[in-house]
Amino acid sequence: MSNQIVGTWKLVSCETRTTDGRVFQPLGSDPAGYIVYTENGFVSVAIMKANRQRFLAGDIAGGTPEEKIAAADSYISYCGSYKLEDNKVIHHVDVSFFPNWVGIDQVRFVDLDGDRLTLSTPQMVVYGIEQVGYLIWERVETFQPQAPVYAAATAS
Repeated sequence: MSNQIVGTWKLVSCETRTTDGRVFQPLGSDPAGYIVYTENGFVSVAIMKANRQRFLAGDIAGGTPEEKIAAADSYISYCGSYKLEDNKVIHHVDVSFFPNWVGIDQVRFVDLDGDRLTLSTPQMVVYGIEQVGYLIWERVETFQPQAPVYAAATAS
């Protein structure tokens, strides 16, 4: 399976399911992002909610506390190495937006069906609720720029 997951994959769906059957879409109904697996064992993930609010100020170090919180709550990224074991891929995180993930392994269960890759998480607690994450990806053969996925900045 190792050479079958190598490549670039575009996120099409991101949801979590609770043990009692509730379904959440933490990045909304139209999430954006990519995961890249290289032949030499490197993985990079960047996913976000579509239509993220732009900061009113154009300075990357600027932004109000509220703008920064909204940006942080709608974005996940990490990179590092990966290895495949049976039906799972283990991402060893070297760099992460969420500092608690640095230096640890993120396990994902793999379901590969042609050009569609589903990665699911072990059971986890988010917002005090036990749930499993499901991310569905489609293989990208040629990069096609997508329309901007952000909302214009507005003064409050």
